Amino acid sequence: MRNPTPNEPRMKTLSRRRWMSGLALAAAAGRTGRAAPSGPAVVDAHAHVWSPDLHRYPLAPGLTREDLWFPSFTVEELVERGSRAGVTRYNLIQMTCYGLDHSYILDIIANDPTRFVGTGIVPAVSDVSLPGPDRTMKALARGGIYAFRIRGRSTRPALGIGERWMDHPGFDKMFAAGARHDLCLSFLMTPADLPELDRMCRRHPETPVIIDHFCLIGKQADRMEEETRALCGMARHPRVMLKLGAFYALGKKTPPYRDMLPLIRRLVDAFGPARCMWESDAPLQTRDGHTFEAAVAVIRDHADFLSSSDKRQILQGTAEKLFFRRTPPS
Repeated sequence: MRNPTPNEPRMKTLSRRRWMSGLALAAAAGRTGRAAPSGPAVVDAHAHVWSPDLHRYPLAPGLTREDLWFPSFTVEELVERGSRAGVTRYNLIQMTCYGLDHSYILDIIANDPTRFVGTGIVPAVSDVSLPGPDRTMKALARGGIYAFRIRGRSTRPALGIGERWMDHPGFDKMFAAGARHDLCLSFLMTPADLPELDRMCRRHPETPVIIDHFCLIGKQADRMEEETRALCGMARHPRVMLKLGAFYALGKKTPPYRDMLPLIRRLVDAFGPARCMWESDAPLQTRDGHTFEAAVAVIRDHADFLSSSDKRQILQGTAEKLFFRRTPPS
């Protein structure tokens, strides 16, 4: 395992033999008694994991177990559930409960970089002395973290700024680093935030940008058409991509999620399959009757307006090219 850089937390050592054994058992458990899923191997562009071992991987100061979504959702649990639906690779999203300490996902990636990559958290705005966000992005990318999450103004605590909520040198540094090193900025936002993202994409056209969870459109039914048009409009930026998933939280919120198909069709028509990627948003896709299998089936089985090659691109090709066919920056 490599030595950490000054800009990132020290990683805790895991036994690779124990680690690989655990993943093998998880995958085997997922296959037991089930037929192998048909269709392409799937890359999950968005999944969350965290460890019950708070000694090895402590929560951010002030947080306790009660603040977690579940007592734990380890990478072994993720692989066990995902394998049932043919998922073979994962982009792990840094849990906010760890703050800026990326040790858990860095350890996971270091133990199996062919199967895992990561999306980290780097603050563009801070009132403490930290390295510039561009420097931290490059440092974390050496450990397999190739995307960095930014919360839109409507999805984060108020910072007392106006409509141009990315009008700060830190955001410009992040966009510039993204363009220079092919690192993605991954946005958790609502349609209200799109005008500001549009401004930044015009300013930094070479930066790869991902919009998570359909941009959370449809929360207000009477604005669905307006929001859909706004999101489709972002396709005019060639480097903007879209994650299709988190079905448990959108539309009618019940499997098989066929009510989402008209929206998926419009967005794929606008962006093209090469800029769309499937996501689970696990573990929230694994409770209350929601499953990986149902989420994959939306694209694999129910989206009959997509060709076989389009389905393969959305379920595998886009995320695989973006996250796995690359070399970390030197």
